[in-house]
Amino acid sequence: MTQTPGVTAPDYDLTQPLDIDFAGAFADVTEEERAHQLAVRQFVQDEVLPVIDGYWERYEVPMDLVKRMAELDFLRDGVDVPGLPRISKMASGLAAMEMSRGDGSVTTIGGVQGGLALRSIVMLGSDEQIEKYAGPMARGEVLGAFALTEPTHGSDSVGLETSAVKETRDGVEGYVINGEKKWIGFGSIGDISVVWARGEDGQVHGYIVPQDTPGYVAKTIEGKISLRAIHQAHIVLTDVFVPADSLLPKARSFKDTGRVLFATRLGVAWGAVGQAIACYEAAVAYSKQRSQFGRPLAASQMVQERLTKMLSILTQMQLLVKQMTRLDEAGGLSGPQASLAKYTCTRGAREIAAIARDLLGGNGILLENRVARHFTDIEALHTYEGTESMQALIIGREITGTSAFA
Repeated sequence: MTQTPGVTAPDYDLTQPLDIDFAGAFADVTEEERAHQLAVRQFVQDEVLPVIDGYWERYEVPMDLVKRMAELDFLRDGVDVPGLPRISKMASGLAAMEMSRGDGSVTTIGGVQGGLALRSIVMLGSDEQIEKYAGPMARGEVLGAFALTEPTHGSDSVGLETSAVKETRDGVEGYVINGEKKWIGFGSIGDISVVWARGEDGQVHGYIVPQDTPGYVAKTIEGKISLRAIHQAHIVLTDVFVPADSLLPKARSFKDTGRVLFATRLGVAWGAVGQAIACYEAAVAYSKQRSQFGRPLAASQMVQERLTKMLSILTQMQLLVKQMTRLDEAGGLSGPQASLAKYTCTRGAREIAAIARDLLGGNGILLENRVARHFTDIEALHTYEGTESMQALIIGREITGTSAFA
């Protein structure tokens, strides 16, 4: 559906997504990048939106969609895998935006599988590990988890207490891992987990741990009101033995763990843009279709002001992620800049979702009107990959030259 950016058609409905780009932020993307974006959009329209409310309400992982994401090469989250075409950072960002416009859980599935687990192996693994896991993970044949956060170490993950001690068992050299992990996507229903643990040298290292290894016990966390179509786990590791070749050789300290997290932070900002677009679209459609006091809501000055505020915030978010991605492509994106993108966009998405929920009135809490699902899912987006407070402190350290945290 082609039309002027930011302008809605009289027959607008949620089955026909708009190119909401009021400032033309993405007018200069390449044909290949645009094609990748539109392919994801088509997948969302045809396969995600018709079924995702049911998965969300049942607290069920949409494994059929995971399979389709693998078939369409949407599961590696832009990570370069030998034998597969390279996906530019801009194309990856646009894809995250479109996928998130459909559903936050589905985007997180790609973020966990590709952005975290697969990226850890490709970025920090040996040639043998990459050969063994990269292709199967991209094809969805092996599902991976990124086990970093612990019950008592979230924002201060650098202080993690899970340990890995060298030991030889039955003539096999390896490591014995003990500790706990929490909020680990795919940690209870996947195949392998990249477990981050402190070695005998005091440094943090990564280990590839098959989830069926004796001593690896994972329980799916229940009672979530956010990202209900992906499961996170509480993992207890008790004398888990892995052979020496399970160690990621290039993961020598927490700085290397941070390299993986840095690569995903901008993707979270793009995801926030996508969820904000979904809320804005729903608000525009509802304001045109809903009549009160003998006229459409869209004819109300208050409603037009709210829609304008939403578009203003959204446009700023789009311009920011576009510029930060261009910096990233040029190799010039700094940690504080990535933090600013996440800080700004998750805050903006929260505000847009709140306005949309309010504009829809009582209908705003119904899944069928889309806003409620995004409203709750944005809460998780706001927290994971570094909370708002931690992003603010990273930016604050850059501003002042003084660290307010250890």
